[in-house]
This record gives sequence, C-alpha cells and structure tokens, in this order.
Amino acid sequence: MEVVVDASAFLSVVLDEVDRKWIIEKTSGCALIAPEILPYEIANTLTAMRKKRRLTDREALKAFNISQSIPVRLVPIRIYDALKIALRLNIYAYDAFYVQCCLETKLPLVSLDARMGEVAKSLSIKVVT
Repeated sequence: MEVVVDASAFLSVVLDEVDRKWIIEKTSGCALIAPEILPYEIANTLTAMRKKRRLTDREALKAFNISQSIPVRLVPIRIYDALKIALRLNIYAYDAFYVQCCLETKLPLVSLDARMGEVAKSLSIKVVT
C-alpha cells in the first residue's frame, strides 16, 4: 500500500516524539509518498525549532540526516492547484501541497495535523487514523 506522509509525521519519527510509535505502526509495510517540498519543509521546521531553542544545531542536523534516510518517493505536484485549495480553504500552502499530492495520486494521507486531516476529508481524501 502507498500513503502520502507529511512533514509532521516525519518529524515525529525523527525527533522521537509522542506519536512516533503510531506513525511507524500506520506506515509499516507502506511505500511513502510526499510532494517534492518535504525536505525543505523539514529543514524549515528544524530551524524554527532551533530558533525557539527546542533543538541544538547538532540535534537539528542529526534529525535532518535521519529524515533523509527514510525511504520516500518525492513527487511533483501542480502548485497552482494547491494554491487554489489553500486560498479557498484558508490553509497554508505547505499543507495544501500534501492535500494536492493526495488528490493527484489518489492516496490516503498520514498526518498529525488535525486541521489538514479535516481539510483532506472535506475533499474526499481518506485520512489514516
């Protein structure tokens, strides 16, 4: 089975957060898919966490390296269509990229972002729970 996995799921795993076990269970045996922006979003989030002093430089770099070792197929998406979704549903473009990825691939979404899950469901996208 293939699933679209967002940055929140990746970060939960690499940072050993509370939902790590749940993410691993839900994606075990699955081929992971994500829009091409995934590594950029992960890096951006890690720098934000560093700025808030939740991570050291070393921890941020280690987390990024771990995230890059997880097998995932990065796919291009129609950014213009994602932007229309973001504007129509009042969500961030980054979130809309994952939703658009699900629409284009016809795959379910794995995310820890409740709002993104609601948006996905409103667009008839299956959300892994």
